Amino acid sequence: MFRGNHAATVDAKGRLKVPTAFHRKLMEDGEPRVFLTSLDGECACIFPMSVWKEIEDRHRNALDPKSRKFRRYVNAYGDERHLDAQGRVLFPRPLRAKARLVGKVDVLGQGRYLEAWNGDLLRARLEADRPSDEELTDLAAGGS
Repeated sequence: MFRGNHAATVDAKGRLKVPTAFHRKLMEDGEPRVFLTSLDGECACIFPMSVWKEIEDRHRNALDPKSRKFRRYVNAYGDERHLDAQGRVLFPRPLRAKARLVGKVDVLGQGRYLEAWNGDLLRARLEADRPSDEELTDLAAGGS
């Protein structure tokens, strides 16, 4: 499970050095491949291939409009990539531009996948979408 927030950097070539704690977890099944995409256009999502394949299998042959829209969106910004020997991954150019991933970024654990955020966009999102005390209490108690 991916947890927490780790600072990282996207270099001039568009490569993210995956934070060590997250890199170890990504490599647990010995698979250096990941799927990079965005689910909302605000941040990049980094899925271990085993997790992405589960998601993809649910939508692979579906012809309903929601599944087609989902596949179109994630593939427009997405690509399968390998982590290099230094633990870096190259973001696809459209994804990097859309999520404004350059320089210092925040990498957040989201359970089964990671999100890479432009720090300014993340802080603005957190401020605009802050959960209420009631929501936090309910969620901490196991509500949904």
